[in-house]
Amino acid sequence: MNIKIKFSVLSLFTMLSFSSSASSSDYAGTAHVIKGEAEVNVSTLFTCKKGRSRPSPVGIKKYDDIEYIVPAKVQYEQKNFATDLYNECSQVTPKSLSEVNLSSVPIIEVDKDGEVITGYIFADNYFELFINGKLIAVDPIPFTPFNSNVVKFKVKKPYDIAIKVVDWEENSGLGSEDNRGKRFHPGDGGFIASFSDGTTTDSSWSAQTFYTSPIYDLNCAREVREQRLTTECDTNGADKYIDTYSLHWDIPVNWKSDDSYLSWPNAVAFTESEIGVDNKKAYMNFQEQFSGAGASFIWSNNVVLDNLVLLRYRVK
Repeated sequence: MNIKIKFSVLSLFTMLSFSSSASSSDYAGTAHVIKGEAEVNVSTLFTCKKGRSRPSPVGIKKYDDIEYIVPAKVQYEQKNFATDLYNECSQVTPKSLSEVNLSSVPIIEVDKDGEVITGYIFADNYFELFINGKLIAVDPIPFTPFNSNVVKFKVKKPYDIAIKVVDWEENSGLGSEDNRGKRFHPGDGGFIASFSDGTTTDSSWSAQTFYTSPIYDLNCAREVREQRLTTECDTNGADKYIDTYSLHWDIPVNWKSDDSYLSWPNAVAFTESEIGVDNKKAYMNFQEQFSGAGASFIWSNNVVLDNLVLLRYRVK
């Protein structure tokens, strides 16, 4: 569903109390800094009926009169869901691609006289795929359990791929989850895709960060031209809540189709072991379609703290 945020007087007061004015002197970047948790508007987008799923809350954080939906504003509606490649919640659990009926995958038309492209996608945790600015599909599972998807679209070359990727958070606005024995532990992301025309994710893609959390010490965050760097920031978890900050940048209105991405940093490639997919059947059962096709996991420069990343690539 498209998320519509509703406020009570109390929640508005609460969010105003998380003003960044007291900490702005500790940060020299271009982001809006907000302290503390989000006001939860949706407790969870999804519940797995056939397995275990983590809560996938949607919240809002406020900076003056600017509202930021966290972890991201999404078009999470069933009509937009990508076809399951592997999804234990819907009991789609093939052992390999040979067990998948690709002819049943709907073809989304971008160009009438285009070529039909098939794409294989694995996201940790959530993605929205756009081709030439048109929404093709969204991830049917925003958080866990881990799943993978297959899509088809009809398009002419050259064409532009735009992808919103989200590392979901269990603790809304704090960029953390109950993991590794810690109640507040930063999660990590990762995205990989390959397409039947030979296009694969790698470090030649563009990637920009728009939501980073948790930040314990604002002095660790810096910017070098278009690079939003938090690689020197603490990524350890905590048993109890410690005051943290989040960094928010405004998303360009036409990010899915304009050329603003040309100034973005290149994506950073990560190995399968760095992302940790060796125990995820949604990936390993189709490894040949992912890394076997030459694709790499990509993200921004900080796969742990950067929770909302936009990806762009032009297929020529």
